[in-house]
Amino acid sequence: MKDLHKIFSSFKEDFPKVYSDHEDLGKEIHGKSGPLPDKVRWLIKIAISGASHHPLALETHITKARETGVTDEEIKHALLLLIQTTGFPTFMEAYSVFKEMKKV
Repeated sequence: MKDLHKIFSSFKEDFPKVYSDHEDLGKEIHGKSGPLPDKVRWLIKIAISGASHHPLALETHITKARETGVTDEEIKHALLLLIQTTGFPTFMEAYSVFKEMKKV
């Protein structure tokens, strides 16, 4: 997958060993450490990055989720769940990231 953010490309260039180890850990956790299917894992990651106010991670997770077949309706539902747990402003922040991505 092409890097979505220039800062991530810079990170990979400046810290190749850390990047490699980070990727290996991600593969281990994401793909080998439990029974959750891809769609569910990506929806969880969308909710976590939205709740944590990490817009760059949210963009990346939405992109990867779509690549595995997650629909925009499923993404919106995952984001709506933020309202009751982290509040309406947090939802709106995450939802605005989602909406801006649809414009591109």
